[in-house]
Amino acid sequence: MLTGKRILLIIGGGIAAYKSLDLIRRLKERGASVTPVLTRAGEEFVTPLSVGALAGVKCYRHLFDLTDEAEMGHIELSRAADLVVVAPATADLMAKMAGGQADDLASTLLLATDKHVLIAPAMNVRMWLHPATQRNIATLRADDVRFVGPNEGDMACGEYGPGRMAEPMEIVAGIAAMMGDGPLAGRHVLVTSGPTHEPIDPVRYIANRSSGAQGTALARALRDLGAKVTFVTGPARERSPGGVDIVRVETAREMLAAVTAALPADAAVFAAAVADWHVTNASGSKMKKDGSGKAPAIEFAENPDILAHVAGLKKNRPALVVGFAAETDDVVDNAAAKRKRKGCDWIVANDVSPETGIMGGAENAVTLISATGAEEWPRLPKDEVARRLAARIAKALGQETAEGTTDKGD
Repeated sequence: MLTGKRILLIIGGGIAAYKSLDLIRRLKERGASVTPVLTRAGEEFVTPLSVGALAGVKCYRHLFDLTDEAEMGHIELSRAADLVVVAPATADLMAKMAGGQADDLASTLLLATDKHVLIAPAMNVRMWLHPATQRNIATLRADDVRFVGPNEGDMACGEYGPGRMAEPMEIVAGIAAMMGDGPLAGRHVLVTSGPTHEPIDPVRYIANRSSGAQGTALARALRDLGAKVTFVTGPARERSPGGVDIVRVETAREMLAAVTAALPADAAVFAAAVADWHVTNASGSKMKKDGSGKAPAIEFAENPDILAHVAGLKKNRPALVVGFAAETDDVVDNAAAKRKRKGCDWIVANDVSPETGIMGGAENAVTLISATGAEEWPRLPKDEVARRLAARIAKALGQETAEGTTDKGD
């Protein structure tokens, strides 16, 4: 499945480095070639001899190696691969990547490469949760560095929590997805995200507090599973992901037009917080106070219901239509009623009451509602919610292929 693919594997310093040996073996079994780079800290855990023997090629180690520079050079080395993988990616390596440092061979290669980068973080749970590491993670994601893991579990230091490096086969799956061979390879998924802005006049508009973080995370997660993603986004604060087809819109009516133009799709996920109304008497020039103390009369009309429109299509309806329900009261009951009313297959419900901090925040607590009932998920980072939902979508579409219909109750 990875026949002929060239992987540049950077092995950082951590006890999880032993897993990199099995990763090399697994990649070669699948037809990939692996060029290994071992950091000085990595040499404390695995040897250049063992790494090179498994890879079947020389293990690169030093930036200022005159022989290596004469034979290949670090610039060429950084660009000769199809994908750069860092496993384990330590807190130190991630900090160097986020800061653009280049003081050794590994960090120089990462700064010089023009290829996609996939990292498998591995570190102590407190290091992973530290604000500095979380800032670095946000920077790397914004730079379109892809992540696999970390997992949660027991660690060599005796602590428990997130920070364990993903298992070799999980990393292989992440690599395969980035090479267009994931479970959603060949599938087209439409994702809407962010708020819409409904103009009152040229400088004022009606909007909401949606940051677009959940929709953006979902587009990344679907992309990482191999899907072709069309990302229709309102004017969100969140930076749009790379590797997807981006369509930028302002209003709900523009979003409907963009969604319609993007069909057909295998699945459509409507994560955008679309304004319910637009202003029918929007002014073409800035409204000004006239000293009378009277506010201008603003007239409203309902915006098109994009979710219901797509769910009700007779032609080009996606096999799986997923809506989001941002509620403040009776969350599950209201969302379940919305699913039936809109005609969609799943609803992802969340409580956006101000005290939750979810609207515009970094975490989400959702309940997945389908024809078979409601499944409550724990409060998680929005990236993890996205990964879980993307995996469910892949499973449902896979069952559609196997059985001829989508399992919309999963």
